[in-house]
Amino acid sequence: MFPLMQSGWAAHVAARARAAVVPLAISLTVTALVAGGAPAWAQPAAAGQAAPARTGALRVTVLDPSSAIIIGATVRATAPDGTVVETVTDDKGEANLVVPQGELVLDVTSAGFNPQVIDKVRVRGGTTRREVTLTIAAMLEEVTVARDPNESASDPRGDAFSTALTKEQIDQLPDDEDELEQALLAMAGPGATMRINGLRSGGMPPKSQIRDIRFRRNMYAADTHESGFFMIDITTQPGTRGFRSSVNATYRDDQLNARNALATKKVDEQARRGQFSIDGPLWKGKTSFELNVDAMNQYDSRTILVATPGGYQQDTISRPTDRANVRLGVDHALSKTHTLRANFERRSTDNDMLGVGEFDLATRAYARTMDNTQLYFRERGPIAKNMLNEFRLRIQWQDTDTVPASLDRAIRVNGAFNSGGAQTQGRRKSTEIEFGHDIDVNRGKHNMRFGSLLERNSYDSSDIRNAQGTFTFSSLADYEAGRPTTYTQRIGDPQVGYNYWTAGLYAQDDVRVRKDLTLSLGIRQEWQSYVDSTINLAPRVGIAWSPLKSGNVSVTGGAGIFYDWLDANTYEETLQVDGVRVQDIIVRNPSYPDVSNGGVLQVLPSGRYEIADGVDMPRLWQASLGVERRMGAMGRLNVSYRYREGTDELRGRNMNAPVAGVRPDPSLGNVIQVQSIGRSQAHQVVVGINAAHPKQLFFVAGNYTLSFAKDDGESAFALPANNLAPDEWSVSRNDVRHRLGGFFNLRLPKGLRLGSNVRIESAAPYTITTGFDDNGDSVFNDRPAGVARNSERGSAVVDMSLRLSWQKGFGKKANAVPAVPGAPGGPGGGPGGGGPVVMRGGDGPGGGGFGGRGGGGGGGGARDSLVSVEVFANASNVLNRANYSGYSGVLTSPLFGQPTTAQSPRRIELGMRVSF
Repeated sequence: MFPLMQSGWAAHVAARARAAVVPLAISLTVTALVAGGAPAWAQPAAAGQAAPARTGALRVTVLDPSSAIIIGATVRATAPDGTVVETVTDDKGEANLVVPQGELVLDVTSAGFNPQVIDKVRVRGGTTRREVTLTIAAMLEEVTVARDPNESASDPRGDAFSTALTKEQIDQLPDDEDELEQALLAMAGPGATMRINGLRSGGMPPKSQIRDIRFRRNMYAADTHESGFFMIDITTQPGTRGFRSSVNATYRDDQLNARNALATKKVDEQARRGQFSIDGPLWKGKTSFELNVDAMNQYDSRTILVATPGGYQQDTISRPTDRANVRLGVDHALSKTHTLRANFERRSTDNDMLGVGEFDLATRAYARTMDNTQLYFRERGPIAKNMLNEFRLRIQWQDTDTVPASLDRAIRVNGAFNSGGAQTQGRRKSTEIEFGHDIDVNRGKHNMRFGSLLERNSYDSSDIRNAQGTFTFSSLADYEAGRPTTYTQRIGDPQVGYNYWTAGLYAQDDVRVRKDLTLSLGIRQEWQSYVDSTINLAPRVGIAWSPLKSGNVSVTGGAGIFYDWLDANTYEETLQVDGVRVQDIIVRNPSYPDVSNGGVLQVLPSGRYEIADGVDMPRLWQASLGVERRMGAMGRLNVSYRYREGTDELRGRNMNAPVAGVRPDPSLGNVIQVQSIGRSQAHQVVVGINAAHPKQLFFVAGNYTLSFAKDDGESAFALPANNLAPDEWSVSRNDVRHRLGGFFNLRLPKGLRLGSNVRIESAAPYTITTGFDDNGDSVFNDRPAGVARNSERGSAVVDMSLRLSWQKGFGKKANAVPAVPGAPGGPGGGPGGGGPVVMRGGDGPGGGGFGGRGGGGGGGGARDSLVSVEVFANASNVLNRANYSGYSGVLTSPLFGQPTTAQSPRRIELGMRVSF
């Protein structure tokens, strides 16, 4: 298991192919059947054949029941041969399409309205006009109805409170799912949470199947459990009309990479990844699907920097990772108004040489295999006039197996080196079942949501740490003298099984007080097992005000209470280490290497971990106030202030810590108790700016955050240095004072695009410790007198990535018809035009582009082609800056005040994507 898998690509693909051969074979067969070329009307006529059909202009105006226009509605026209022409309505509520003459099927949809399908729409030469009125299904987030601009700007569910990435902008994000997630979180800023197809768990979908990414700022809604100031909503896109496929391959090699700043030499590094995706209709007008299969094999490097009796040692090791994913999604229309979405996902990851790096030598390695399977169902549709009903069900199975490379005892020399076995092993299996239900009601000035959430998780775990025992030395000098301070070992049977319940009820009402003012009122009640508090009410309030008639200025604010869960891992630790099932053995001043061979021994009785009586759910109060200003049609500028205050946070205390060298209960060792005594506080000022060219020649987004954060602890089991004085109010380890994030994309000539991500952060804090167990509690977190937690800081981080891509199309899509001269949507046409309208030509005011009106069209190019080929190069840390971290705060360490690791150096990845 542990030899480096530098040549395991073929074996890896063969092994993973067995799990996906059936769906992949089906996908390839379907692709071959449907990829037979463009329809006849889009192809040049051969000799002796009739000329292809002529085209005409179709202009569709979409209205709501009050005859107000609807902006951003999707309009699809389908030709008899199945060809689809699609666009969205502009700021006049009009959709302009260039289509073949003859009878077409027109399909009009808009979030919050019932879809409408019109058969036998006849298009002749010139311009054909149709007017379509949609009926209201319920009030949903994505609808933008034409009304007074300040009324739209004060809608907390509307686009004034969200920022969308267009498809072109999504294309410029990283291809790797992990890197894509990190980039999105960096763009949103600190405290952001992510939701995929309405689900707050599950893996990141492949970039090729993402329909849109939207950053939302309305975080005081009662249906939200997580605290924060940004929600990132990601929606995938099963095909409904025609089939689409893509094949993607990327390759990275150490020959193109720079050397790590703390490495003496480069070692072999490589990353190879292949991906295939397809989506399209299974039953025309009723059922569509998406399928993605991808596999990755890589081995990156980790640096080791240690101080030993023989001097400093620097080394670099390779760390292999294999990953395979299969994702299948199906959308089915149960009726004209009800839809069912079903997702299946299987993710398998094999990691080797984990636990190695910084002070940990290669003997500390362990391997971990994780298999994750998830099913997700969502049924949605109206149940009465102005009432929308939604059911959600998620079932997830996870199996994690951890195997150490060595079963030797561990040796830990504080601030110098760690050797011996990894001291982590076991298996953990879990089943999570989550059920959610929402009812949306729209009555007059009230847009209400009532909902519930119930989650049952079951766990079966044999995970155990320190089963072989660990010698701890306070300094390198003590190690050379063979004088350990403690020997610790965890013994017993760690096998436990338990169930874990959480539940939530909520109600929300967005009240339109005036056309320029909306008041949001919400209440949420949460409950979970293993905590004593049963009434956990979380009231929330928000306001949205647009003071100007133009709607160019929005003022938003809110305040509310949020609760956090008692983590399952915390509860599991108290089940295992109860002093009976599993015991912690502590020996002070042991002999070495034989624990009991002479010396002055002090063998402590076993201790335990426990949850205190009366423990409550952690409680967080947050408030914010912000102002946003639209800058014409190009972008937005916003400034906001945020405040957060936490109480009843979970902290650990040693209830049997020695007092003057004597423990209160001599029959016990350490008794680590989880209590609801913690508190935290944070202030943030955030400035954001977004700008997008109307025709997508460029777009840029950036945010700056000034932050001040304090707390009195870091986790449920993090003990204070002095248990007799547990209040350690000080700077939080997350107190990064300045954060700057930026993202831009520029369209260049000849099919080229250049994109970049920039992340700049000021130094993070770290804590100074003495390296000794000064108070005799066997915990090495003692600090010098008068020194607070997180009193020192490391160095700043500057990271810039670049992506250069070139795209070319071959052949013409069936729906890429020539523009009718002078017709709207042709060259120089209306909003979102700029070329033949064959895809989304623009998203309308507030909905398009990252931060501005009108996503722009740009049409033409590779997107109009039957086959599109994209070649790209990604460069991370393009400046090759040495971003150091892992600063040693141990006073006895020869490396005190120095970094022990550096983030990845410049890496270049090459790739190609073929879409058809």
